[in-house]
Amino acid sequence: MNTLAGTNSATSGGLIKDATTETFVEDVIEASRTTLVLVDFWAPWCGPCKQLGPVLEKVVNGAGGTVKLVKMNIDEHPAVASQLGVQSIPAVFAFKDGKPVDGFMGALPESQVKSFIERHVGDAPTAGGVEVQVLDAAEAALEEGQAEAAAEGFAAVLDTDGTNERAIIGLATCLLSLDKIDQARDTFNLLPADKKDSEGVKKLRLKLDLAEKSDALEDTGDLAAKIARDENDHQARFDLALALNARDEREQAAEHLLEIISRKADWNEGAARAQLLEFFDVWGSDDPATVEGRRKLSILLFS
Repeated sequence: MNTLAGTNSATSGGLIKDATTETFVEDVIEASRTTLVLVDFWAPWCGPCKQLGPVLEKVVNGAGGTVKLVKMNIDEHPAVASQLGVQSIPAVFAFKDGKPVDGFMGALPESQVKSFIERHVGDAPTAGGVEVQVLDAAEAALEEGQAEAAAEGFAAVLDTDGTNERAIIGLATCLLSLDKIDQARDTFNLLPADKKDSEGVKKLRLKLDLAEKSDALEDTGDLAAKIARDENDHQARFDLALALNARDEREQAAEHLLEIISRKADWNEGAARAQLLEFFDVWGSDDPATVEGRRKLSILLFS
């Protein structure tokens, strides 16, 4: 059924507005719980934006109040666009029930804009949709070492989907990389019980446990001094390995655990080997430190 065709043209009062970063939650998130809301990310210098803007306004005004339009100038208010992974404009996102459910980029003709809206008026939110795009962009930023920018994206998803596993894992990982261990643990605890058995969650739990252990350790210089005084101080060497791992000095961390294994493999019921295997799980099988560590461990165990 064409829900837009034949509707009486409405005034723009209340249907179209400009939003800021501060008003985004009210104008978009909250408003979308009762009405489909389109967010138009644009800029004054963007030619296609000038083409699409009037089309959006015409279609929204002709939709009989079934949809609202919120316009955001990304030059003045870039934060939300960044969180949603917007890389080019014009970019239009559809929000429903407090969540982004779909979107498009570029200046579409009026007929396609109408079809886009019709897909969502009265329908349930599209699975994944723009939320997946935001998570993909945040994970890419985290991979590139942009933890703060990535955290904003993960947090934006959690604002609308508080139990999203990817967002929780991503945000907690960002917080760990920023040395905010307590906040990372609090974020991890947002996971429902039925989502705590996946491989991603298990790896995050290991990272958290390692970070918390490392946070309580002595300074690496003090630990190194203890080892210099007594090369068989296995506890100091073990603690130094944990501290070095926390500083992402993986090869050195592995070397100290391997040294314990070579000197006394059964120390503390094999704690050095168990910790080294845990490092390998956290680092990943393709990490150079894992590959080299496994090679040296095999030599020690089977030579």
